[in-house]
Amino acid sequence: MPRSLRSKVALVFAAVTIVLLVAQALGVRVLAEAQEEKLIAALIDDDMANVVRSYKANPALLPPFDARRKGYVSTADTPPVALPSTVRELPDGIHEIILGGREIHVAIVPFGSARLYRIYNFSAYEKHFKAVIDAVMAGTGIFALLAIWLAFWLSGLLVRQAASLARQVKALKHDGSASISPGKYDEDELVDLVAAFNAFHRRLADMIKREKEFTGNVSHELRTPLTTIRTSCELLAQDPALAGKSRQRLEQIDRACDDMRELVNALLMLAREDSAQQVEPVDIAHLVDTALAACADRLEANEINVIIDLDRGLHLLAHRAALAIVLTNVIDNAVRYTRRGSLRFSYGDGQLRIEDTGCGIAAHALPRVFDRLYRTQPDDAHSRGFGIGLAIVKRVCDRYDWPIELDSEPGRGTCVSLRVPQASPACAGPRAGSTLS
Repeated sequence: MPRSLRSKVALVFAAVTIVLLVAQALGVRVLAEAQEEKLIAALIDDDMANVVRSYKANPALLPPFDARRKGYVSTADTPPVALPSTVRELPDGIHEIILGGREIHVAIVPFGSARLYRIYNFSAYEKHFKAVIDAVMAGTGIFALLAIWLAFWLSGLLVRQAASLARQVKALKHDGSASISPGKYDEDELVDLVAAFNAFHRRLADMIKREKEFTGNVSHELRTPLTTIRTSCELLAQDPALAGKSRQRLEQIDRACDDMRELVNALLMLAREDSAQQVEPVDIAHLVDTALAACADRLEANEINVIIDLDRGLHLLAHRAALAIVLTNVIDNAVRYTRRGSLRFSYGDGQLRIEDTGCGIAAHALPRVFDRLYRTQPDDAHSRGFGIGLAIVKRVCDRYDWPIELDSEPGRGTCVSLRVPQASPACAGPRAGSTLS
C-alpha cells in the first residue's frame, strides 16, 4: 500500500473509475447482445409471416418437398445450405445451429401437414456487431488509462495544500520566531490544522526556551561552587604540612571536581541540537583509564581485577565527553554488582565490549534495563542506584547513533557491546594487557 496521500487518493479514484468503466462496458455488451437476439427474432417472425402468406397464396412458389426432413426448406437471400437431417427433431420455433463454422438461424413453422424450414444467415451483421463491441471494450481500456492519469492529476490538486503545509512544517525551527500563515490555505480543515499546529509550536518553543534557560542557570550555579572547590584544592595542595592520606584525599577531591566540571560541560553539549556532529578521534584506552581512576577505591574494595585488552594506539571516532559519560555509567553499574570478579575491556569488529563477572541480570529484566528508574534488584542491599545510569547511556547512544546491546546471564555476568566506528586502523604495536587490582 502506498504511503503517499496523493498516491492513496489517486489509487482509490482510479480503482473506482476503472471498476465503473468495466461494469458499464460489460453491461452494454450484455444488453446489446440481448437486444440483438430480440431484433433478429423480430425480423425472422416478420419475414416468416410474409413467406407463409405468399406460399399459401401461390403454392407454386414453394420449394421442393424434402422427404428426409418431412418439410420444405427455404432460404432467405443466401446460398443454398444443406441442413442436417436432425433438424426434423427440433420443435417449431427459431433455432441457432452451427454449420461449417458459421452460425445460422433456422425458423420452423407448421405448413399444412408438413413443416416449413427457412434458413437465415446473419453472419455479416453479427461480425459487424462483434467489431462494435470490441471497439467499445478497447475504448474502455483507453478510458481506464486516461482515468489513471486523471486520478493522479486530480489527486495532486487535492493534496497540493497538504504538501505545501508539510514543506512549511519541515522548514520551521524550534525558536518560535516563525509560524505558518493560515491565509495561504482556503480549505477549512487545513486552516484548523494550521491553527492547531501553530499553537502546539508556540508551546513547544516556550518549553525549549525554558529548558535552555534552566540549563544555563544550572550550569552557572554548578560551575561557581566547582570553581571554588578547585581553587581551594590548589591552595591546600601548596601546604607542605599536608601529606600521606590527607594529600591523597585532596587529590581525589580535585579529580572529582574535574570530572564534575567535565560532566556539566558534556550535559550542556548534549542539550545542544548540533552536538551530535562534534566528533573527534578519541584515545579509548586513555579514556578507560580516566574512567577507572574515578572508582579505583571501589574496585579495590570489591576486589575486582580490571583487564584492559585494548591497543594503546586505538582511536575511536566519537564525542569525547559523551563517550566518557557512557563508560562512567557502565563501569559504575558493573562495579556495583560485582564482587571478587573481573572487569574486561576489549574492541573488535567495530564494537567496544565491557564485560564483568558480576551477578548478572535475569532474562525477564533484560528488555527493561534501559528504562528510566527501572532497577533489576530493588531489594538488594548492594543496589544503591536510582535506575537512571543505563537510561542515560541509552539516550546518549541513540543521540550519537551508537547501537548498544546488553547480554547477561544470572550468576555469570554481563557484557555491554557498543558499536563505535574506528577513527584509524589499529596500531601494530603490542597489546596492553595491563591489570589493576
